[in-house]
Amino acid sequence: MNTASRTLSASASSQSRILQLAFAGMLGIFIVGFSGFAHIDAVHNAAHDYRHSMGFPCH
Repeated sequence: MNTASRTLSASASSQSRILQLAFAGMLGIFIVGFSGFAHIDAVHNAAHDYRHSMGFPCH
């Protein structure tokens, strides 16, 4: 494995990690937004109860 190949591999790994982190962040925001603003009472109440069980004041 030569230097150019290692640099290319490290760059691809770095880009992959950034893409994975961005996707995980967007997924998390979607899940929190969906459950927090859901008009479906069961989904909203489940998220609300979970926040309270974790000790997070939400109102």
